[in-house]
Amino acid sequence: MTLTRRDMAAALAASVGLTALPRMVRAAGGPLKVAIALPGSIADGGWSQSAFEVLSQARTELQAETAYSEKVHQPQQVEVLSDYARRGYNLVIGHGGEFQDAVDRVAARFPKTSFLVTNGLRPSANVATADFYFSQPAYLLGFLAARISKTGKVGIIAAQKFKFTNDSVAGFEAGFRAARNDGQVVTTWTGDWDDVAKGKEAAVNQLAQGVDIVWPTMDSATAGSLQAVREKGAMAFGLYYDAITKWPDITLQSAILDVRGLLFDMLAKAKAEGLAGRNYKFDITMPQAVRLGSFGPKVPPETVAEITALIERMKSGQLAVQPV
Repeated sequence: MTLTRRDMAAALAASVGLTALPRMVRAAGGPLKVAIALPGSIADGGWSQSAFEVLSQARTELQAETAYSEKVHQPQQVEVLSDYARRGYNLVIGHGGEFQDAVDRVAARFPKTSFLVTNGLRPSANVATADFYFSQPAYLLGFLAARISKTGKVGIIAAQKFKFTNDSVAGFEAGFRAARNDGQVVTTWTGDWDDVAKGKEAAVNQLAQGVDIVWPTMDSATAGSLQAVREKGAMAFGLYYDAITKWPDITLQSAILDVRGLLFDMLAKAKAEGLAGRNYKFDITMPQAVRLGSFGPKVPPETVAEITALIERMKSGQLAVQPV
């Protein structure tokens, strides 16, 4: 797809512990009415589907009233968000940084409504943002790739250059270099999040260059990349979910950026105490949102131990991966 995606991740690096700006206007503890505008399909197997699935949990555990719109493209964003605010939803979510401009416009018109932009750019009085510390899990996968690769060439496939993808590439390369001085990280930009054929073509091209481990970071297009990896007998990493459950023969590990964990945490916070007009960053110390998945059988115990030690160093602050 050609629209700017979630990967316009927050440029702000405020952590959860920083002093908050004034609290949003919705009173904490009141009934939670939440609506979310999704950029993709509720069956995309990734970004949009994960957010959609949170709504059911919110209805059950938070007694929230919920609504959603899927495949909300840029020309529709302002009207969709405005409609939810007019209908009395007290928390309106734009799911992805591409909603930031539209949320800014709508939030100014509805100052009594709280807004949340996942991977947003600009928190303000009634707008919160939330994102992941993308480069942390990317570093771990890069380190693991360097330890496992037999050819010394590994690849990462991304759709477009935004903060999410740029941070992921940088973290992956840094982890790889920390494990070995030689070798190469091959980066491919497809320009499309959902085209399965393009995802497969990108992986085929990398594998033809000698890459033996591929990390696809798109949405629906990821399935094409993984299919190519399987056909060529190579190995891969997953993203968002524990890919070993669907691709057990090729998965080494997965970077689980758990959209469901992040969003439910934000919804629970909104209900209990209200949200602040600030950025909430989720990192490796918050396993409900950021964690690794299952190690594949081809990862030796000593490498598992190395990765585990790196995680502990990240949690303690001894290993600060850039960019934040």
